[in-house]
Amino acid sequence: MKRGPRPISLLKTVGVLLAKDLLIEWRTRARLNALVFFALATLLLFSFAVGPDTKVLARNAGGYLWLALLFASVLALGESFRVEQENLTLDGLRLAPADARAIFLSKAVGNALLLVLLGVLLIPVMVALYAVNVAMGMGTLLTTLVLGCMAISAPGTVYSAIASNARARDVLLPLLLFPLIIPALLAAAKATSLVLQGDPMNQIGSWFGLLVGFNLIYWGLGFVLFPRVIED
Repeated sequence: MKRGPRPISLLKTVGVLLAKDLLIEWRTRARLNALVFFALATLLLFSFAVGPDTKVLARNAGGYLWLALLFASVLALGESFRVEQENLTLDGLRLAPADARAIFLSKAVGNALLLVLLGVLLIPVMVALYAVNVAMGMGTLLTTLVLGCMAISAPGTVYSAIASNARARDVLLPLLLFPLIIPALLAAAKATSLVLQGDPMNQIGSWFGLLVGFNLIYWGLGFVLFPRVIED
């Protein structure tokens, strides 16, 4: 009795798809270059708008950083399914003997890595422009950055897949995404401000808890619901 093709393991499929996306991004680097210039321009605009008041800039530096990342994430997420749509790759992946949820995990992880890399590039610029000190250390700042980028990436990947088939996908994606991630964005901005200015009342743990809870909910929902999203 012949057996059918053995399904590929979920983690192996995620690794293959993630490696494919990272290789495409590395060869072109068009999306990363556009994100860097867009985010840097956003930080510069905040600096020019506030003026020479360094105290205001330093006090609001965390919020400016996350607004730059949020605006740049729309470009990153909007392009995440472009290659699959143009070359009908998504249809081929759906026909392959692999778990469709691996597509979500590979795209979400890839988008999160891209946003984290962008944040790492923006942090020195933020420190130089806004004259801030990292009071609680770079390790805590990077932890905040990773949690916040994951909170944007998971729902953003799901909504990017939904909007990829729409005619006005560039408008639909931010309309769906922005209201949903307001709690995570506020938590990330507040935690970043505490990392930069100090946390005498030990509040950062509460904001980290909110970010972790948000990530658990929306990464879990994306993992469960994504097969239905790409089928519809």
